[in-house]
Amino acid sequence: MRETDLEAVRDHLARQGLAVGPIEVAGALRTLGLLVSDASVRQVVARLRQDSTGAGVLQPLVELPGVTDVLVNAPDEVYLDRGAGLEPASVRFADDAEVRRLATRLAASVGRRLDDGSPFVDARLPDGVRVHAVLGCVAEAGTCLSLRIPNRRRFSLADWVVNASMSTDAAELLAGLVARRRAFLISGGTGSGKTTLLAAMLAMVPPSERIVIAEDSRELQPDHPHCVRLEARPANTEGRGAITLTDLVRQSLRMRPDRLVVGEVRGAELADLLSAMNIGHEGGCGTVHANSAADVPARLEALGALAGLGRDALHAQLASAIQVLIHVTRRADGRRWLSEISLLAADEASGRCRTVPGLRFSDTGVEEGPGASQLLSWAQP
Repeated sequence: MRETDLEAVRDHLARQGLAVGPIEVAGALRTLGLLVSDASVRQVVARLRQDSTGAGVLQPLVELPGVTDVLVNAPDEVYLDRGAGLEPASVRFADDAEVRRLATRLAASVGRRLDDGSPFVDARLPDGVRVHAVLGCVAEAGTCLSLRIPNRRRFSLADWVVNASMSTDAAELLAGLVARRRAFLISGGTGSGKTTLLAAMLAMVPPSERIVIAEDSRELQPDHPHCVRLEARPANTEGRGAITLTDLVRQSLRMRPDRLVVGEVRGAELADLLSAMNIGHEGGCGTVHANSAADVPARLEALGALAGLGRDALHAQLASAIQVLIHVTRRADGRRWLSEISLLAADEASGRCRTVPGLRFSDTGVEEGPGASQLLSWAQP
Protein backbone atom coordinates (compact mmCIF):
# COMPACT_ATOMS: atom_id res chain seq x y z
CA MET A 1 0.00 0.00 0.00
CA ARG A 2 1.19 3.48 -0.85
CA GLU A 3 2.33 5.69 2.02
CA THR A 4 -0.26 8.32 1.10
CA ASP A 5 -3.08 5.77 1.38
CA LEU A 6 -1.72 4.51 4.68
CA GLU A 7 -1.61 8.08 5.99
CA ALA A 8 -5.22 8.60 4.88
CA VAL A 9 -6.33 5.52 6.83
CA ARG A 10 -4.38 6.69 9.88
CA ASP A 11 -5.99 10.14 9.74
CA HIS A 12 -9.48 8.67 9.29
CA LEU A 13 -9.14 6.41 12.32
CA ALA A 14 -7.75 9.29 14.39
CA ARG A 15 -10.62 11.65 13.46
CA GLN A 16 -13.18 9.00 14.30
CA GLY A 17 -11.42 7.99 17.52
CA LEU A 18 -11.26 4.37 16.39
CA ALA A 19 -8.81 1.70 17.46
CA VAL A 20 -6.43 0.03 15.02
CA GLY A 21 -8.26 -3.28 14.50
CA PRO A 22 -9.25 -5.36 11.47
CA ILE A 23 -12.91 -4.25 11.53
CA GLU A 24 -12.06 -0.55 11.95
CA VAL A 25 -9.38 -0.67 9.26
CA ALA A 26 -11.66 -2.47 6.81
CA GLY A 27 -14.34 0.19 7.37
CA ALA A 28 -11.79 2.97 6.81
CA LEU A 29 -10.61 1.37 3.56
CA ARG A 30 -14.19 1.14 2.27
CA THR A 31 -14.92 4.77 3.24
CA LEU A 32 -11.80 5.95 1.44
CA GLY A 33 -12.54 3.87 -1.66
CA LEU A 34 -9.46 1.69 -1.26
CA LEU A 35 -9.06 -2.02 -1.92
CA VAL A 36 -10.50 -4.19 0.86
CA SER A 37 -9.16 -7.72 1.12
CA ASP A 38 -7.90 -9.98 3.86
CA ALA A 39 -4.32 -9.32 2.75
CA SER A 40 -4.70 -5.53 2.54
CA VAL A 41 -6.42 -5.32 5.93
CA ARG A 42 -3.70 -7.43 7.58
CA GLN A 43 -1.00 -5.32 5.94
CA VAL A 44 -2.51 -2.01 7.05
CA VAL A 45 -3.17 -3.23 10.60
CA ALA A 46 0.40 -4.47 10.92
CA ARG A 47 1.87 -1.20 9.61
CA LEU A 48 -0.33 1.03 11.78
CA ARG A 49 0.36 -1.00 14.91
CA GLN A 50 4.06 -0.98 14.14
CA ASP A 51 3.95 2.80 13.78
CA SER A 52 2.10 3.23 17.08
CA THR A 53 4.05 0.90 19.37
CA GLY A 54 7.67 0.44 20.35
CA ALA A 55 10.24 1.95 18.02
CA GLY A 56 8.07 1.56 14.92
CA VAL A 57 9.89 0.27 11.86
CA LEU A 58 13.10 0.29 13.92
CA GLN A 59 11.74 -2.18 16.49
CA PRO A 60 13.06 -5.30 14.67
CA LEU A 61 16.55 -3.74 14.77
CA VAL A 62 16.21 -2.89 18.47
CA GLU A 63 15.35 -6.52 19.20
CA LEU A 64 18.32 -8.01 17.34
CA PRO A 65 20.74 -9.82 19.69
CA GLY A 66 23.79 -7.77 20.58
CA VAL A 67 22.59 -4.45 19.17
CA THR A 68 23.74 -1.45 21.22
CA ASP A 69 22.79 1.46 18.94
CA VAL A 70 20.34 2.19 16.13
CA LEU A 71 20.97 5.45 14.28
CA VAL A 72 18.89 7.29 11.70
CA ASN A 73 20.81 9.96 9.76
CA ALA A 74 18.17 10.41 7.05
CA PRO A 75 15.09 8.49 5.83
CA ASP A 76 17.29 6.24 3.68
CA GLU A 77 20.30 6.12 6.00
CA VAL A 78 19.79 3.78 8.96
CA TYR A 79 22.70 2.17 10.79
CA LEU A 80 23.11 -0.23 13.70
CA ASP A 81 25.96 -1.29 15.95
CA ARG A 82 26.09 -4.81 17.32
CA GLY A 83 29.62 -4.78 18.68
CA ALA A 84 31.70 -4.57 15.51
CA GLY A 85 31.20 -0.93 14.57
CA LEU A 86 28.46 0.73 12.54
CA GLU A 87 26.86 -1.17 9.68
CA PRO A 88 24.05 -0.14 7.32
CA ALA A 89 20.60 -1.57 7.99
CA SER A 90 18.02 -2.56 5.39
CA VAL A 91 15.25 -0.54 7.06
CA ARG A 92 14.13 2.60 5.25
CA PHE A 93 11.63 5.36 5.98
CA ALA A 94 9.32 6.75 3.30
CA ASP A 95 10.35 10.34 3.99
CA ASP A 96 11.49 12.72 6.73
CA ALA A 97 7.90 13.19 7.89
CA GLU A 98 7.78 9.52 8.91
CA VAL A 99 11.04 9.81 10.86
CA ARG A 100 9.80 12.96 12.57
CA ARG A 101 6.47 11.32 13.41
CA LEU A 102 8.27 8.42 15.09
CA ALA A 103 10.61 10.73 17.00
CA THR A 104 7.72 12.89 18.17
CA ARG A 105 5.74 9.85 19.32
CA LEU A 106 8.68 8.44 21.25
CA ALA A 107 9.22 11.79 22.97
CA ALA A 108 5.52 12.17 23.78
CA SER A 109 5.41 8.66 25.27
CA VAL A 110 7.60 9.91 28.14
CA GLY A 111 5.96 13.33 28.42
CA ARG A 112 8.59 15.22 26.45
CA ARG A 113 8.01 17.93 23.87
CA LEU A 114 9.57 17.75 20.40
CA ASP A 115 8.68 20.42 17.83
CA ASP A 116 10.26 23.36 16.03
CA GLY A 117 10.22 25.37 19.25
CA SER A 118 12.02 22.56 21.12
CA PRO A 119 13.84 20.73 18.29
CA PHE A 120 15.82 18.17 20.27
CA VAL A 121 15.12 15.71 23.06
CA ASP A 122 17.09 13.25 25.19
CA ALA A 123 14.99 10.80 27.17
CA ARG A 124 14.70 7.22 28.39
CA LEU A 125 11.77 5.09 27.26
CA PRO A 126 9.93 2.78 29.69
CA ASP A 127 11.78 -0.27 28.32
CA GLY A 128 15.14 1.37 29.10
CA VAL A 129 16.00 2.43 25.55
CA ARG A 130 17.57 5.87 25.49
CA VAL A 131 16.30 8.06 22.66
CA HIS A 132 17.87 11.23 21.30
CA ALA A 133 16.26 13.15 18.46
CA VAL A 134 17.10 16.30 16.50
CA LEU A 135 14.58 17.73 14.06
CA GLY A 136 15.28 18.83 10.51
CA CYS A 137 15.19 22.51 11.44
CA VAL A 138 18.54 21.87 13.13
CA ALA A 139 19.96 18.88 11.21
CA GLU A 140 20.62 19.45 7.52
CA ALA A 141 19.64 15.97 6.31
CA GLY A 142 16.37 15.98 8.24
CA THR A 143 15.30 14.41 11.53
CA CYS A 144 18.10 12.46 13.19
CA LEU A 145 17.22 9.72 15.64
CA SER A 146 19.60 7.85 17.93
CA LEU A 147 18.53 4.87 20.04
CA ARG A 148 20.86 3.46 22.69
CA ILE A 149 19.75 -0.03 23.68
CA PRO A 150 20.60 -1.12 27.24
CA ASN A 151 22.38 -4.39 27.87
CA ARG A 152 19.86 -7.19 28.00
CA ARG A 153 22.19 -9.14 30.26
CA ARG A 154 24.45 -8.18 33.11
CA PHE A 155 28.12 -8.57 32.29
CA SER A 156 30.51 -9.67 35.02
CA LEU A 157 34.25 -9.22 35.24
CA ALA A 158 34.50 -12.87 34.18
CA ASP A 159 32.62 -11.98 30.99
CA TRP A 160 35.18 -9.26 30.26
CA VAL A 161 37.87 -11.92 30.55
CA VAL A 162 35.98 -14.38 28.32
CA ASN A 163 35.47 -11.63 25.70
CA ALA A 164 39.24 -10.96 25.73
CA SER A 165 38.66 -7.40 27.00
CA MET A 166 40.92 -7.88 30.02
CA SER A 167 43.15 -10.54 31.56
CA THR A 168 42.31 -12.70 34.56
CA ASP A 169 44.95 -10.87 36.61
CA ALA A 170 43.41 -7.50 35.70
CA ALA A 171 39.94 -8.73 36.73
CA GLU A 172 41.30 -9.91 40.08
CA LEU A 173 42.99 -6.53 40.57
CA LEU A 174 39.73 -4.64 39.93
CA ALA A 175 37.84 -6.97 42.29
CA GLY A 176 40.50 -6.30 44.93
CA LEU A 177 40.13 -2.54 44.56
CA VAL A 178 36.38 -2.89 45.14
CA ALA A 179 36.88 -5.16 48.15
CA ARG A 180 39.35 -2.68 49.68
CA ARG A 181 36.85 0.17 49.16
CA ARG A 182 39.15 2.20 46.93
CA ALA A 183 37.49 5.24 45.36
CA PHE A 184 37.78 5.22 41.58
CA LEU A 185 36.64 6.78 38.33
CA ILE A 186 36.29 4.94 35.04
CA SER A 187 37.15 7.12 32.05
CA GLY A 188 36.72 6.59 28.32
CA GLY A 189 34.91 7.78 25.25
CA THR A 190 31.29 7.26 24.19
CA GLY A 191 30.50 3.57 23.74
CA SER A 192 33.80 2.43 25.25
CA GLY A 193 32.13 0.34 27.96
CA LYS A 194 32.49 2.65 30.99
CA THR A 195 29.00 1.93 32.32
CA THR A 196 29.23 -1.80 31.58
CA LEU A 197 32.52 -2.10 33.46
CA LEU A 198 31.25 -0.02 36.38
CA ALA A 199 28.21 -2.29 36.72
CA ALA A 200 30.47 -5.36 36.67
CA MET A 201 32.65 -3.91 39.42
CA LEU A 202 29.64 -2.91 41.54
CA ALA A 203 28.46 -6.53 41.38
CA MET A 204 31.58 -7.35 43.42
CA VAL A 205 30.44 -5.15 46.33
CA PRO A 206 29.55 -7.35 49.34
CA PRO A 207 25.77 -7.99 49.50
CA SER A 208 25.67 -6.60 53.03
CA GLU A 209 26.48 -3.10 51.70
CA ARG A 210 23.97 -0.60 50.34
CA ILE A 211 24.67 1.00 46.95
CA VAL A 212 22.97 4.28 46.04
CA ILE A 213 23.30 5.30 42.38
CA ALA A 214 22.55 8.75 40.96
CA GLU A 215 22.26 8.97 37.18
CA ASP A 216 21.21 11.49 34.57
CA SER A 217 19.60 8.67 32.59
CA ARG A 218 19.18 5.25 34.19
CA GLU A 219 21.70 2.85 32.67
CA LEU A 220 23.53 1.09 35.51
CA GLN A 221 22.06 -2.29 36.40
CA PRO A 222 24.53 -3.97 38.73
CA ASP A 223 23.84 -7.52 39.81
CA HIS A 224 23.57 -6.60 43.48
CA PRO A 225 20.78 -7.34 45.98
CA HIS A 226 20.82 -3.95 47.76
CA CYS A 227 20.93 -1.23 45.14
CA VAL A 228 18.89 2.01 45.06
CA ARG A 229 18.81 3.78 41.68
CA LEU A 230 17.92 7.46 41.42
CA GLU A 231 17.31 9.21 38.09
CA ALA A 232 17.38 12.91 37.26
CA ARG A 233 14.63 14.47 35.18
CA PRO A 234 14.36 17.62 33.05
CA ALA A 235 11.93 20.45 33.57
CA ASN A 236 8.40 20.05 32.19
CA THR A 237 6.94 22.21 29.42
CA GLU A 238 6.30 24.93 32.00
CA GLY A 239 9.95 24.96 33.03
CA ARG A 240 9.27 23.33 36.40
CA GLY A 241 9.96 20.05 38.15
CA ALA A 242 13.59 19.57 37.14
CA ILE A 243 15.67 17.25 39.33
CA THR A 244 19.41 17.54 38.74
CA LEU A 245 22.24 15.16 39.51
CA THR A 246 23.34 17.63 42.17
CA ASP A 247 19.93 17.21 43.83
CA LEU A 248 20.24 13.43 43.68
CA VAL A 249 23.76 13.33 45.11
CA ARG A 250 22.69 15.51 48.03
CA GLN A 251 19.64 13.35 48.70
CA SER A 252 21.64 10.13 48.45
CA LEU A 253 23.84 11.26 51.34
CA ARG A 254 20.75 11.01 53.57
CA MET A 255 20.01 7.46 52.45
CA ARG A 256 22.81 5.72 54.38
CA PRO A 257 24.88 4.68 51.37
CA ASP A 258 27.79 2.32 51.89
CA ARG A 259 28.80 3.07 48.31
CA LEU A 260 27.84 6.32 46.58
CA VAL A 261 27.88 6.09 42.79
CA VAL A 262 27.41 8.78 40.15
CA GLY A 263 26.72 7.09 36.84
CA GLU A 264 28.47 9.81 34.87
CA VAL A 265 30.12 12.90 36.33
CA ARG A 266 29.32 15.68 33.89
CA GLY A 267 28.66 18.89 35.80
CA ALA A 268 28.17 20.65 39.12
CA GLU A 269 27.41 17.37 40.94
CA LEU A 270 31.18 16.81 41.03
CA ALA A 271 31.46 19.18 44.00
CA ASP A 272 28.93 17.21 46.06
CA LEU A 273 30.46 13.88 45.08
CA LEU A 274 33.95 14.98 46.16
CA SER A 275 32.56 16.45 49.36
CA ALA A 276 30.82 13.15 50.17
CA MET A 277 33.99 11.16 49.53
CA ASN A 278 35.86 13.46 51.92
CA ILE A 279 33.51 12.91 54.85
CA GLY A 280 33.73 9.16 55.24
CA HIS A 281 31.93 7.72 52.21
CA GLU A 282 34.63 5.30 51.10
CA GLY A 283 34.47 3.29 47.92
CA GLY A 284 32.62 5.94 45.93
CA CYS A 285 32.89 5.74 42.17
CA GLY A 286 31.56 6.90 38.83
CA THR A 287 32.46 7.44 35.19
CA VAL A 288 33.73 10.45 33.27
CA HIS A 289 34.35 11.19 29.61
CA ALA A 290 38.07 11.56 28.84
CA ASN A 291 40.50 10.59 26.10
CA SER A 292 42.97 9.01 28.53
CA ALA A 293 43.61 8.63 32.24
CA ALA A 294 46.19 11.43 32.00
CA ASP A 295 43.45 13.79 30.77
CA VAL A 296 41.11 13.15 33.70
CA PRO A 297 42.50 15.85 36.06
CA ALA A 298 42.04 18.53 33.38
CA ARG A 299 38.57 17.21 32.60
CA LEU A 300 37.62 17.39 36.28
CA GLU A 301 38.99 20.93 36.48
CA ALA A 302 36.56 21.96 33.75
CA LEU A 303 33.66 20.24 35.52
CA GLY A 304 34.69 21.77 38.85
CA ALA A 305 34.46 25.22 37.29
CA LEU A 306 30.79 24.52 36.52
CA ALA A 307 30.30 23.89 40.25
CA GLY A 308 32.08 27.11 41.18
CA LEU A 309 35.15 25.29 42.49
CA GLY A 310 38.42 27.11 42.03
CA ARG A 311 41.38 25.18 40.71
CA ASP A 312 43.14 24.88 44.08
CA ALA A 313 39.95 23.91 45.90
CA LEU A 314 39.16 21.27 43.29
CA HIS A 315 42.58 19.66 43.53
CA ALA A 316 42.55 19.77 47.33
CA GLN A 317 39.28 17.84 47.42
CA LEU A 318 40.25 15.54 44.58
CA ALA A 319 43.52 14.48 46.18
CA SER A 320 41.79 12.91 49.16
CA ALA A 321 38.65 11.69 47.34
CA ILE A 322 39.73 9.71 44.26
CA GLN A 323 42.52 7.15 44.39
CA VAL A 324 42.34 5.12 41.19
CA LEU A 325 41.66 5.93 37.53
CA ILE A 326 40.56 3.15 35.19
CA HIS A 327 40.55 3.86 31.46
CA VAL A 328 38.70 1.84 28.82
CA THR A 329 38.72 2.17 25.05
CA ARG A 330 36.87 0.70 22.12
CA ARG A 331 39.01 -0.95 19.50
CA ALA A 332 38.56 -0.89 15.73
CA ASP A 333 36.94 -4.34 15.82
CA GLY A 334 34.33 -3.06 18.27
CA ARG A 335 35.82 -4.86 21.28
CA ARG A 336 35.91 -2.99 24.61
CA TRP A 337 39.35 -2.95 26.12
CA LEU A 338 40.74 -2.24 29.58
CA SER A 339 43.54 0.12 28.57
CA GLU A 340 45.13 1.24 31.82
CA ILE A 341 44.79 1.48 35.59
CA SER A 342 46.52 4.45 37.18
CA LEU A 343 46.73 6.32 40.45
CA LEU A 344 45.67 9.88 41.14
CA ALA A 345 48.15 11.67 43.38
CA ALA A 346 48.84 15.24 44.47
CA ASP A 347 52.14 16.80 43.47
CA GLU A 348 54.09 17.73 46.62
CA ALA A 349 55.26 21.05 45.24
CA SER A 350 52.11 22.41 43.59
CA GLY A 351 49.39 20.41 45.34
CA ARG A 352 47.84 19.74 41.93
CA CYS A 353 46.65 16.23 41.19
CA ARG A 354 48.30 14.27 38.43
CA THR A 355 47.96 10.82 36.98
CA VAL A 356 50.63 8.32 38.03
CA PRO A 357 50.79 5.46 35.48
CA GLY A 358 50.22 2.09 37.10
CA LEU A 359 49.51 -0.72 34.64
CA ARG A 360 49.07 -0.31 30.89
CA PHE A 361 47.58 -3.23 28.96
CA SER A 362 48.26 -4.18 25.34
CA ASP A 363 48.09 -7.28 23.17
CA THR A 364 51.73 -7.97 23.92
CA GLY A 365 51.39 -7.84 27.71
CA VAL A 366 51.39 -5.48 30.67
CA GLU A 367 53.62 -2.44 31.05
CA GLU A 368 54.28 -1.38 34.63
CA GLY A 369 54.52 2.31 35.50
CA PRO A 370 55.80 4.17 38.57
CA GLY A 371 52.58 3.53 40.47
CA ALA A 372 52.34 -0.20 39.78
CA SER A 373 53.63 -1.45 43.14
CA GLN A 374 51.36 0.84 45.15
CA LEU A 375 48.37 -0.02 42.95
CA LEU A 376 48.94 -3.74 43.50
CA SER A 377 49.32 -3.25 47.25
CA TRP A 378 46.03 -1.35 47.38
CA ALA A 379 44.19 -4.37 45.99
CA GLN A 380 45.68 -6.85 48.44
CA PRO A 381 43.40 -8.26 51.17
